[in-house]
Amino acid sequence: MVTRRALGGNLKAAALSTKTANVVVGSVVKRLEILRVVSNPSNRDYDRRKVITKGALIETPEGLARVTSRPGQDGTVNAVLVKQGGA
Repeated sequence: MVTRRALGGNLKAAALSTKTANVVVGSVVKRLEILRVVSNPSNRDYDRRKVITKGALIETPEGLARVTSRPGQDGTVNAVLVKQGGA
């Protein structure tokens, strides 16, 4: 976790690496392990480098999840379950 200064003297917490994600499963939020990055539509090179950005598709023990937060800005990985099951 890195803290950066933003405009107006505010602080932003950027996540450099993480092993877990907050995933919405139905109406419950679970903290699940990130198994791998399946795809990242923002840049093809991010697929190979396993970079997580908003919109990336990650694999968790519950299934595939789409990232809804901006980890480089928020410091956390929030996601929504897209496909149930072990992918």
